[in-house]
Amino acid sequence: MTDEPLYSTLGFTDSEWGLLVGLPQSVATAASAATPDSARKTRAESEAGLDVISDGRGSASRLVSAVAAALVAEVGDPELGEEAPVIEPGDPIAYAEDVLQRAAEANALLAAKAHQADAETYKHWLVEIAESVVGAASTGGVLGIGGETVTDTERAFRDALAKALTD
Repeated sequence: MTDEPLYSTLGFTDSEWGLLVGLPQSVATAASAATPDSARKTRAESEAGLDVISDGRGSASRLVSAVAAALVAEVGDPELGEEAPVIEPGDPIAYAEDVLQRAAEANALLAAKAHQADAETYKHWLVEIAESVVGAASTGGVLGIGGETVTDTERAFRDALAKALTD
């Protein structure tokens, strides 16, 4: 038995692991903040993101399952009725830009240190989190009728995220 942390056995340093574990929740927050919504819709988006994050624990990718388990342990397990705090950045545009920069850093890190299958699964999972969040609640409309399921700004963030993860 070893006392070596899991992230170390996967080939990452503590700070690199922090980047990989923090990024999924940041992606969910940035995707939600891309278009201002009511508190109820923001909560629905946050829950949708946490559900996809939580589902990552069952991934065939050892990297994704480990990241998801670490993150759910930190922010709350929806299967236990726990809710992650809703984070509303003061400057959503600057926050999204920071998340995209960290996604690009994670992309480079994964290319250098992760097995290709794990890297691709992790990146796909991040885009899946964004997709789930932006599709969780419509924006606009009256009394829940009408409105856009995915706004242009939400779509732009999702597309920019996908690009940051492929460049």
